[in-house]
Amino acid sequence: MAQSQNFFPISVWYSGGKARAPMLSPITPQSEAEWQRDLEQIRALGFNTVRTWVEWAHAEPQPGQYRFKNLELLSRLAEKTGLKVIIQMYADSAPDWVGKQYPDALFVAQSGETVPSQAAPGYCTDHEGVGQAVQRFYTETAKVAVRYPNFFGWDLWSEPHILNWAIINYVPNVQFCYCPHTQERFRRWLQKKYEDLDALNAAWYRNFESWDDVEPPRFGTILSYTDFIDWKNFIYDKMAEDLRARRDAILKADPNRVITAHAAVPSVFTSPFSGVGEADDFLMAREVDFYGTSLYPKHSFPDRHWERWKLLLAIEFSRCAGQKNGGFYVGELQAGFGTRGLVVGDPVTAADHRVWMGSAIAGGAKALNLFAYYPMASGYESGGYGLIHLDGEITERARQSGSIARMVHENSELFATSRPVKAEVALVYNPLAQMIGGEQNCGPENALRDSLVGYWYTLREKNIPVDFIHRRQLESGDLSGYKLIVLPYPVMFPQAAAEGLKRFIEAGGCAVAEARLGCNDDRGFAAKVIPGMGLSEVFGVREERVKMQGTVGIRLGETSHPALAKLNPGQCLTGAYFAESFKPLDESAIEILGRLEDGSPAMVASRFGKGQTIIIGAFLGLGQLHAPHSLNARFIQNLPAWAGVEIPFTTSLDEGPNQAVDIRLHEHGQGLLLFAVNHGDQTKEFTCSLNVSTTGDYTIEDLMQNAKTRMKVESAALKLQIALPPKDTRILDIRPSGS
Repeated sequence: MAQSQNFFPISVWYSGGKARAPMLSPITPQSEAEWQRDLEQIRALGFNTVRTWVEWAHAEPQPGQYRFKNLELLSRLAEKTGLKVIIQMYADSAPDWVGKQYPDALFVAQSGETVPSQAAPGYCTDHEGVGQAVQRFYTETAKVAVRYPNFFGWDLWSEPHILNWAIINYVPNVQFCYCPHTQERFRRWLQKKYEDLDALNAAWYRNFESWDDVEPPRFGTILSYTDFIDWKNFIYDKMAEDLRARRDAILKADPNRVITAHAAVPSVFTSPFSGVGEADDFLMAREVDFYGTSLYPKHSFPDRHWERWKLLLAIEFSRCAGQKNGGFYVGELQAGFGTRGLVVGDPVTAADHRVWMGSAIAGGAKALNLFAYYPMASGYESGGYGLIHLDGEITERARQSGSIARMVHENSELFATSRPVKAEVALVYNPLAQMIGGEQNCGPENALRDSLVGYWYTLREKNIPVDFIHRRQLESGDLSGYKLIVLPYPVMFPQAAAEGLKRFIEAGGCAVAEARLGCNDDRGFAAKVIPGMGLSEVFGVREERVKMQGTVGIRLGETSHPALAKLNPGQCLTGAYFAESFKPLDESAIEILGRLEDGSPAMVASRFGKGQTIIIGAFLGLGQLHAPHSLNARFIQNLPAWAGVEIPFTTSLDEGPNQAVDIRLHEHGQGLLLFAVNHGDQTKEFTCSLNVSTTGDYTIEDLMQNAKTRMKVESAALKLQIALPPKDTRILDIRPSGS
């Protein structure tokens, strides 16, 4: 896989004319002049790239007969205009001949009903013939794209699902795909995992006599839900393998360009219960140079517009999933107000673009692609999402986003190569936890996401760098640099992950876990002792009893423990859902930090090897997100200091709740980039103190204002005074003078 190290694409979605993606405009005698004018305007606004698209139904109307006239004209005109080109591939709308040639390739719901294709959703690529046809389409497109020197790279899959662009609402609780080809692929996956049929029968509590008898589950039973867990994990793996197949098809003709893909929303927002098939961002990111996401903070329904934390979570989670790749791509960034039939979202303003674009770059994005240049001309989104008006009139938000694009382009290498400072705190993302109970899961909605957010957002208020890490990183032992690991909502836990956590703590790491740690293993089997998988000895306790209740108070006792700094005896932390009490394994080896209202231990500190642990008998993160409490915040914000985490900077905003300003710090070869984004409606004045390695003179360049100042540093801290207007972004390039 290839990566560009010195170019930061900021594009608008435009494929010539005004057809909405993935549709294409017919080429007429006027097209060249019209497209040229549009491209020149895109360039004049400040964008350095245009994102076009190629759609299978249009590109291959007959088997093996390809037409790429739109791509060729757009690429030639973009080269003439000085714009690079990114190609978005669409295979979800299939040509009609595919269904005629492969009538057994229809998607099949769990009910057995087949789904005809109306251009969308196309046909199941687990069918060998369809899969090979899609790969040929990708390779043939690559043969054309590489002819143009301004061609930059690929997005191979827009918002991946098993079934895209179709709403199958006539099948209750619809699940995909149960066609014979996906079922056969699932059997191969099971054979690799279990090796022999006896092992599968034991795991599923079944009596299959042949692998041909094995089918994915269509409903739950009271017996075992291991089959459900296998089916959903297979889908995660299948999605990543399907992305790899598309990548390999491109590499046959183009081994050098950047290869990307992007989710509809990051997987922390999704659930394995989704019937159309969800992907795991961490698995997807391994298959491409940059994986990423769409960002639509004001998508359509106004009552569902994103709060600040949802925007920042989407950015932060995408960064972490792509951390080893050096960043992520924003595949689609909302350009204009959203529509859905008669529903109209709130206006998208120039101020929104300052905040959204600034937040994404501060969060580690390595490309922004605004969707779209023109509003949607057809479909239920018609009239929405455009950067300019459908008649071509330029908007203020187009001028603002173009101005930011120009600034980024002028500093392209700086933004492309900078990296957020390394986090020493990790929150474990474990999608298995969502599967507990299988089809009979009755837990709180979005419990995993909201539990993670309760910790992450509280730490973010103090500008403490935090990573989301995948549960598989515990299994692999890839935990270098972390001092503190937090396990919110840890109800289902594999043995391999438990062993990795043990090694981390034994070697000197600190860990915090919540209620019912590992009460089920990754087969859905109950642990003999909770915490499960041998973690009871690590945390020094075993579960004595548990009760389900809405709000859980944990009253603090002696508060000399570092995690309870600035808290007082008798004060209460507030958790949610479970009230779990613990029985210490060895009274002399643990410290009881808090108790339930009946006096039973509910928060316990212990030591294991060279490390330290705290276990909490409630979902503290879940409670903190939905009912923020200052005492919870103080406890959570104490945890990094307890673990010896180094904080790269502090601000005057750290003294109280900060619900408006986000500050992020990047490192680059010559110094630091400081980002400050004000989401609020009032000017914020604050100081920021950065830990620097050298004293002397520093040059500070405000990249948004194109202004430079100098500052002399005589200690290890560089102190900045910042006044940040509402809905605004500052980006400061800080370097020792002479570098």
